[in-house]
Amino acid sequence: MGIVRCSGSFSQLLRPLRHPRVLPIVPASLPGSYRRLHISPAWWAIKSQVLKDVGEGITEVQIIQWYVEEGARVEEWKPLCQYQSDKAVDDITSRYEGVIKKLHFQADDTVPTGKALCDIEVEDGKYPDDNPPPVPKTERLEPAPSQPQAEVTSLAEPSAEPAPPVKKEISPPAKSKYATLATPAVRGMLKEFNVNILDVTGTGKDGRVMKEDVLKFVAMRDATRPTVALDAQQEETTISLTPIQSQMFKTMTRSLSIPHFLYADELNVGRLSALRQKLASDSNNPQKLTFLPFVIKAVSLALDQYPLLNAKLDTTDPNKPKLVMRSIHNIGVAIDTPQGLIVPNVKNVGARSVLDIASELSRLSALARSGKLTPADLSGGTFTVSNIGSIGGTYVAPVIVPNEVGILGIGRSRKVPVFNDAGEITKGELVNFSWSADHRVVDGATMARMANKVREYIESPELMLLSLR
Repeated sequence: MGIVRCSGSFSQLLRPLRHPRVLPIVPASLPGSYRRLHISPAWWAIKSQVLKDVGEGITEVQIIQWYVEEGARVEEWKPLCQYQSDKAVDDITSRYEGVIKKLHFQADDTVPTGKALCDIEVEDGKYPDDNPPPVPKTERLEPAPSQPQAEVTSLAEPSAEPAPPVKKEISPPAKSKYATLATPAVRGMLKEFNVNILDVTGTGKDGRVMKEDVLKFVAMRDATRPTVALDAQQEETTISLTPIQSQMFKTMTRSLSIPHFLYADELNVGRLSALRQKLASDSNNPQKLTFLPFVIKAVSLALDQYPLLNAKLDTTDPNKPKLVMRSIHNIGVAIDTPQGLIVPNVKNVGARSVLDIASELSRLSALARSGKLTPADLSGGTFTVSNIGSIGGTYVAPVIVPNEVGILGIGRSRKVPVFNDAGEITKGELVNFSWSADHRVVDGATMARMANKVREYIESPELMLLSLR
């Protein structure tokens, strides 16, 4: 009977047994050595998380921030990253459970649909619906050395003489690896004040930069900012567009290919203001009613009579363009946020009351300012209302949103003297309404009639009661 000899300790001989994918082979004919042989497929596989089509004709998105890093473990349906697309901010969740092996894109990178966002190491066979990984080939490795290698441990020898005292230096706190995971609102402030996020010490969880941190940094920076000399040279710095600006660039480029027809008028909203004040004094009505919900409802009622303004133009075949008529009024509302102008829409306005519209506007405004609007909130719009008067400005020439044929821009209200029906001078409250329509399919007369119908509802709000369902 042959005797197997091996050098080294018994534990060193068994060390390969601890590897789940390798077994030692100790043939009797080769004493003093053993070979390793890979057997069976590996118990792991690499899956790529691919960016799927997010709809609405969007072909790419921009990464705002990652919630994971390479080497971290992620569970199914847990957020991987936050992205920006067509003015929508949303999260992408993981399709797999496993370990992040590689991030193919960084924050602020643009990702086309169909591209892999990251690679995840998963348990082999857990996701059979995906393409199976290639079966690893049997591989023979060289014989292991017969003499075991001694493990070297470095031990610090005690010093014969005491070390001289070291003067402590106060160093700034180390930057957290999560410091750049700021919310869209914080990123908007950084852009506004021209601040590099890496220069700000974050006080949030895991060192994240908060709004208060940005404001504190700006206050300290401006207090020590040197006075610019009169003969100072011009400095130019090139920066990338923010996600909102990138989408605005693409959207407005498409919009300005549409021939616009502009129609403007002045409305006396004194009676509507009096109605709002009366409703605000009612203790049974806790909902704050602004001017905008009434306008949105009036536009919806007018669209019932002029459905052409709720349609969209299909130019898939330039030689045979078609109109797509739409029965539901999803009216978009432009909302100013720290990240830029965002246009979510109130769904099915025709089936909502003025109070319902006001409540939905409050919800959309809160989500927009916190950067939490979903693609569903921003997709499917059929007509847009932009209330620029809430910021300032009397007149505006609004730009039509693609997939729509009309838009209304509202200016700032102002108190002016006007003549009443008896020829007497009274105080009036005027607001400018500016309409833009796609002049390829909407003629001036149709736009004017639509505008006049809205004017009737706004100047005599009781007329809306006759059309309410």
